Amino acid sequence: MKKAVLFLALTLCVSCDFKPKDEIIISENESKIIKVSRNEDVNQSMLDSLKLGVNFYPKGNYASILGNINTDRNYFKNLYRTNNTKASDTVSKYLYSKLLNEIVPHWYDTTWDFNGHTNTPNDGEIACGYFVSTTLKHLGFNLNRYKMAQAAGLDEAKLLQPRPELKIYSNVTFRQLKNKVNEVYEDGIYFVGLDNHVGYIVIKDKVLYFLHSSYCDDKVVIELAETSLCFRSNIYVFAEITTNKNLMKKWVFEERLKLSDN
Repeated sequence: MKKAVLFLALTLCVSCDFKPKDEIIISENESKIIKVSRNEDVNQSMLDSLKLGVNFYPKGNYASILGNINTDRNYFKNLYRTNNTKASDTVSKYLYSKLLNEIVPHWYDTTWDFNGHTNTPNDGEIACGYFVSTTLKHLGFNLNRYKMAQAAGLDEAKLLQPRPELKIYSNVTFRQLKNKVNEVYEDGIYFVGLDNHVGYIVIKDKVLYFLHSSYCDDKVVIELAETSLCFRSNIYVFAEITTNKNLMKKWVFEERLKLSDN
């Protein structure tokens, strides 16, 4: 078991610098990339924002958005004391919307770089691991964005969910992966660690969308996972975020998230 964990930790690195081979098949059904970034209006029209339920464009002041999140947390603390079930469900929906509709839109088109670690959207560069850790930090999770971003993908997943609860798939086609994921997960936001890349998977109506700082496009994008050149891996490690009740409670009470050796 220790050897297996070690293998996963070594292979799920966060180098984000692997360039896909030219002969990779983009999709079983399509021959074009479908993705969203703010500067690609033609490609953006291929993703239906209403159907996906997300906002593609930044709105409001970023600092104010982050400040409002900290204010709203007090409401959820009081709700947890009176109704745990309602609080958990409400927090899940709240964080899903805040991340996709308010925080991430400011990050679209931020330049990717292997060493990027900017704390400000569209000001500097951001690596794949730092995109995840920084947006989670800004969402209000109590974590060290540097340590999380510099960890292997498996360890990043374990920061969010205990090792036995993670879902790990290896040597599968996209169709097989999609079927397996939809058997165990519902609509929501999930962390995913690949061989040498990390990002978010957004599941909506059984469709998988890959939200990440892309080394294929050199910027932050959201795209169909099926057609993403970056979403190619021998191993996929999934951790629940918005569907993770324990993690939602940790967010409410600002419990520190630490890297684990387990």
